[in-house]
Amino acid sequence: MPVKIIVPTPMQRYTMNHEEVEVGGATVDSALHHLVENYPDLRKHLFSDDGKLRSFVNVYVNDDDSRHLQGGETPVKDGDTLTIVPSIAGGLDAVGAGGAPSFHLQQNPDMMDLSNYEVLRYSRHLIMPEVTMEGQKRLKAAKVLCVGTGGLGAPLTMYLAAAGVGTIGLVDFDTVDLTNLQRQIVHRQSTVGKPKIDSAEQTLKEINPHVNIVKHEVMLTSENALDILKDYDIIADGTDNFQTRYLVNDACVLLGKPNVYGSIFRFEGQASVFYATDGPCYRCQYPEPPPPGMVPSCAEGGVLGVLPGIIGVIQAIETVKLILGEGQPLIGRLLMFNALKMSFREFKVRKDPNCPICGEHPTVTHLIDYDEFCGIGRGNEGEALTTGEEISAREVKAKMDRGDKFTLVDVREPYEYAIAKIPGAKLVPLATVKDRLHEFDSSDEIVLHCKSGRRSADALQILKQAGFKKVKNLVGGINAWSEDVDPSVAKY
Repeated sequence: MPVKIIVPTPMQRYTMNHEEVEVGGATVDSALHHLVENYPDLRKHLFSDDGKLRSFVNVYVNDDDSRHLQGGETPVKDGDTLTIVPSIAGGLDAVGAGGAPSFHLQQNPDMMDLSNYEVLRYSRHLIMPEVTMEGQKRLKAAKVLCVGTGGLGAPLTMYLAAAGVGTIGLVDFDTVDLTNLQRQIVHRQSTVGKPKIDSAEQTLKEINPHVNIVKHEVMLTSENALDILKDYDIIADGTDNFQTRYLVNDACVLLGKPNVYGSIFRFEGQASVFYATDGPCYRCQYPEPPPPGMVPSCAEGGVLGVLPGIIGVIQAIETVKLILGEGQPLIGRLLMFNALKMSFREFKVRKDPNCPICGEHPTVTHLIDYDEFCGIGRGNEGEALTTGEEISAREVKAKMDRGDKFTLVDVREPYEYAIAKIPGAKLVPLATVKDRLHEFDSSDEIVLHCKSGRRSADALQILKQAGFKKVKNLVGGINAWSEDVDPSVAKY
């Protein structure tokens, strides 16, 4: 029986949508190289130009991180399972196996009295030996900051409010959009267009009017993060971008705060608790972020609407456990959930002694420029488009009206093409572009588009490398076409 490799959802388009691939190999490295020999387009997503495994990709042998075994030389045998775990963003074993970590609430729970109304409201908690009056007072004294009120922040904050967490801080500067309502259950049809923190506050107050809601309607930055986070006991990360995720992690490490982490993509989710005082931090798991554009966002790749409910509720459970000081938290453990299989898998996460912020000799001693760290503004690995390679939706429409000769190519997936299409566009999904180069005429001008312009920019680079000269990318994709040219074309 050969070695089985589990391919994560974001990478499955490079393996012909295979989630599991069987290969030969005596070591982790040899198995991975057999994998990329069979699927060459996967190589750059796993290995850097010098042939090393990328730092934002971890490979587990069964349930153990190969980095803490023998790395790429870790032996594998027939029947073993290798799981590729990318960031969606002498070690220590799973700390907390003997109980919850010790940290002190900033407010004294003994000073918190429960009214007769609260006793009745939380009665199902009070009769639990793990909670009791003392635990409910701890919940009332606790201050939890939720970074983001979107897919993860919605169920997370709602259950924290229902549980009686005394102070819930909200960080968000976005407004409620119609596309949010498919999953962000803290918002309502009536609050579309309103600030998300105002919408969330309205719902949370309806759930529990006794909870103190503190609103921070700002973008979290290196300049304000420490000042905002310092007043809270626990930080819950519901972010959707890598720069904020690393910012939250680093701020938590510097302040000694637990970081309750979650991330989601399509049908898959991850959850953990990063607490450098008692275990690893997020950088121990993922030392560096992926290059811009390599990992699709939920807006680009989609997310099952109920998935954030599962992961957000897990974050809420972990937060409550930390406050109560009960149970075994997810410190030193990464929990992965696959909704299609309805399965959970658990992987060890060990503290990295060489971690740049929580290791033995830290080099990151203050908050840095996280846009620069994550490559934001520097293009995708040096392949940013020039002005001459971009074209607006209105310019494409003008070319059509004039009768100019050009080929419009849609590089989205067939199921997206079924949602909305630009008349006359030829469908060539991005994953098939390399194999269908013979279908393009290099003498023709080619205009590429996708949903928002990112995947078509990748397709443009493929055509340029193949020698095509007259290629342009439709800025903003089909959504820009809907906004600027033809509103009858659906946005999604």
